[in-house]
Amino acid sequence: MDCGRQYPVDQIIYSCETCGGLLDVQHDPEYLKKTITSDLFDKRLGTYEAPYNSGVWRYKEMIYPDVPNDMVVSRPEGNTNLYRTPKLAAWAGVETLYLKHEGENPTGSFKDRGMTGGVTQAKVLGIERVACASTGNTSASLAAYAAWAGLEGIVFFQNKQIAMGKLAQAIAYGATGIQVDADFDRNLELVRQVAEHLGIYVLNSINPFRLEGQKTIMIEIIQQLRWQVPDWIVVPGGNLGNTSAFGKGLHELYEIGIIDHMPRIAVIQAEGANPLYRSYLNGLTSMEPVHAETVATAIKIGNPVNFKKAVRTLKWTNGVVEEVSDQEIMDAKALIDRQGLGCEPASACSLVGVQKLVRKGIIKPHETVVGILTGHVLKDADAVLQYHSDTLEGIHPRYANKLYQSEATIEALSSILETKEAEPA
Repeated sequence: MDCGRQYPVDQIIYSCETCGGLLDVQHDPEYLKKTITSDLFDKRLGTYEAPYNSGVWRYKEMIYPDVPNDMVVSRPEGNTNLYRTPKLAAWAGVETLYLKHEGENPTGSFKDRGMTGGVTQAKVLGIERVACASTGNTSASLAAYAAWAGLEGIVFFQNKQIAMGKLAQAIAYGATGIQVDADFDRNLELVRQVAEHLGIYVLNSINPFRLEGQKTIMIEIIQQLRWQVPDWIVVPGGNLGNTSAFGKGLHELYEIGIIDHMPRIAVIQAEGANPLYRSYLNGLTSMEPVHAETVATAIKIGNPVNFKKAVRTLKWTNGVVEEVSDQEIMDAKALIDRQGLGCEPASACSLVGVQKLVRKGIIKPHETVVGILTGHVLKDADAVLQYHSDTLEGIHPRYANKLYQSEATIEALSSILETKEAEPA
């Protein structure tokens, strides 16, 4: 994306050999203009025909038009719901708030959209082993898709603060899991080095085929809104793969005339893992890595590899960056959970980020906002229970749901329920 050098799609490469920059999958805009209409995608809605029954491969012409259908590795993924949430909108201070729940993907996170693209490319290349460094969601997705495709999955975890729900998925799906005495950023360096040494294909978000799948979140949202563009898309920011993919997808939709203007993107980072936010305050000219610490393990990343692509997205969309505290994240998560939607902690950045940006006057109350929920509520069940039992260090729950203990008698149970009924809502 920096120097413009081109490489064939069958070359295994993650950064430019000339300038060291990040790589993009480049589509022919003239081909897309001639081939794609919103009607084409609408006609595929609800089909049982593979691979178009996937919420990624429904948009195949924009993802990987030349790949044979029988080579596509799909669960299928996508087709996640877009929920209008008036109670949460009122709390955040806007009239119209939708939440796009990517936790409804097969392994419970948005990573499945990227993994179908990355593992499909691995299969095209004839690769037998695929690997990633992970804070959790990527590992679960890689393990599942590798198993489905008959490949060996390999995952490098850090050896502490991994959500058990995510670790359990990777082990259950049969991946080779290695806990390394290092944080995510160091593990990503290691996985790239080991992969090059042993001929393993890397499926972190440095892989451009992964980001092609993730950009379909934007296409699907706009299709669900009957091809009308919302004013804002609000997304949690960790390694910035989604931020990067969202900008690319929106830019392509605009280039080929499917949409007539770009929504604004707001990236929300945790205060303890906020290198993009710090860079934003200084004009996005450079980024200094930070030591990441946050309860939102999915975005606990201090040196995001997709920084330059994220900056490109912010420029394309006149975007903004905000930070939120762990206290704010967990309180917002409790509110989302109480709506019956549920989400992992990182997802809640979207909701509290909207509220903060409204209070600052950046998002206007009349504007239509879509927030992204990145993962399922059971991805980090420990955080849920610790929040509601007031045992999370440094966090006091504003919206706790107390778990009661009772003797096995009608009198004891009635006493609890009568007391509960008398409590204020």
